[in-house]
Amino acid sequence: MSKIESSLDKAVAKLVQFKSSGKARLCALWQQHSPRFNKLKQLDYPTVKSFVVKFKWRILLVLIVLYTGSKAYDYFFPASEKSGGPVTITSVVVEKKDIPLIIEATGTIVSNSIVDIRPMVTNTVAKIEVKDGQEVKAGDLLFTLDDRNDKANYEKLKALADDAQKQYLRAKELVSKNFISTAALETTLANAKSAQAAARAAEVQLSFDYIKSPIDGRAGIVNVFPGSLVQASNIVSTATSSTATSSVGSMVTITQLNPINVQFVIPEKDIPIILENQLDGDAMSVTVTVGDSGKRAYEGKVLVVDNQVDPSIAAVRVKAQIPNDSKTLLPGEFARVSLVANTLKDALAIPSQAVVINPRGKLVYVIDKDGKAVAKPVKVVYDYQGSSVVTGIEAGDRVVVEGKQNLRPGSKVREDKSAAPQTSAASTTTTAPEKK
Repeated sequence: MSKIESSLDKAVAKLVQFKSSGKARLCALWQQHSPRFNKLKQLDYPTVKSFVVKFKWRILLVLIVLYTGSKAYDYFFPASEKSGGPVTITSVVVEKKDIPLIIEATGTIVSNSIVDIRPMVTNTVAKIEVKDGQEVKAGDLLFTLDDRNDKANYEKLKALADDAQKQYLRAKELVSKNFISTAALETTLANAKSAQAAARAAEVQLSFDYIKSPIDGRAGIVNVFPGSLVQASNIVSTATSSTATSSVGSMVTITQLNPINVQFVIPEKDIPIILENQLDGDAMSVTVTVGDSGKRAYEGKVLVVDNQVDPSIAAVRVKAQIPNDSKTLLPGEFARVSLVANTLKDALAIPSQAVVINPRGKLVYVIDKDGKAVAKPVKVVYDYQGSSVVTGIEAGDRVVVEGKQNLRPGSKVREDKSAAPQTSAASTTTTAPEKK
């Protein structure tokens, strides 16, 4: 017991000695550095300001390094494991497809050929050979004017021409027998030709009394009646901007309805795509819908791209032709046009809702082989009607479509089996996009 007590006494003595020496060291340190602490207490605003101004770039650099380090740590070491379990998502497998490049526009249905029928002479209408809305062929008789005076004049001049021709033939016989001179023969020849020309002119004048259709098409509303006085006029009231022809001043308007054209404008930014396709020699196709329902679509081909840009609207006019066998399209109708300007070969299309936008740009979440979400930055080439053509991912990648708002890089995922099966946007999208 005496040994134990002596050991305890020694330990206590050492502790007391260590305590005393520690106090002495602390007092010495305080006395050594107390002037500096006193200086800190004496710091004022001008001193701090001059220090900050002097070392402002170093202070800024330190702050940037600290901020960058914090963000980098959060990026590379996310706290994804804190979630309670796998995130339920729906995904789509990306496939390579040829995606048509569609440019949408609005335009007007225009006739391929439209003619206002007007008289060449002042006369009265004797007979109307056409009915309202009748289908006519080129050369069909539409109107007959009062032809009595013109017919009599033609018959008179025709008779004089026949007589002059006979006079010429007799003169040829007399010249061969030396009864008249060659000069007299030439005079009779000139008289015969002049009479024939006058007869042909009278025949042309007579033909103006029989007005015929110059084209195949459908007649509009007939604006004259038997006995109406019509006057020669060369005033055409066709509006070339919309090709909606006014019938004022015309007897009837003939409109070609099959095939029919659609005229629309393309923005200046899309002109290079169209011209590039034209240089390849491919005829661009269009899909046209008319009316609010848009239930029926008409397919056609581009005829021409105008040779100049309208600077007032920064666009170029384009005309396309579409079949109209049913005659359901009429000039002047408002039309919605989808122009297939080009085709993106082996493009990767995904649903637009799969693209996430954050301060670093656009990205998608791809599910790796371990069933975890991996963020991949992407570039959207096309975005149209819920489908986006992107670069930055590979064919075969499984891209998250729904549930991405709950994901972080490294999150475990679980496919929602109850959701409708997702297919590649490229396989379901037939039209693609508006260029970014």
